[in-house]
Amino acid sequence: METSFQANGSILGTDVKETGTYWTVVRPDGTLYGEGQGVMMTKDGKMATWTGHGVGTMKKDGTASYRGAIYYQTTPPRLSRLNKVALLFEYEVDAEGNTRSEYWEWK
Repeated sequence: METSFQANGSILGTDVKETGTYWTVVRPDGTLYGEGQGVMMTKDGKMATWTGHGVGTMKKDGTASYRGAIYYQTTPPRLSRLNKVALLFEYEVDAEGNTRSEYWEWK
C-alpha cells in the first residue's frame, strides 16, 4: 500500500509544511514495515528532504501506529543540526486518515 500526505507542524522552533509518500507491507506476523521520503518547507521557502523507515501495527478499526527513524538532508543553518542525527519518531493515523507525529533526536 502506498500513501501520500501533507502536514503542518514545527521542528526546531520553525513552522514547516511537509509533503511525503510512504509505502507499507504487511509482514507474515501481521505487523507493518514501511519506508518513505518527503520534503519539508519553511515559510520563507527553505527546504529539507528526508527518508525514513519504521515498523507498526494496524487495528481492525483502521487506525495504525508506527515507530521508526527519519534522516534529513538540509542546508538552512537553523535546521542544519538535523543532518547530524537520526530522528526517532512515533506516527499515529486515525480511522479518518488524520495523523500525529512526534520526533526525538538520537545523537
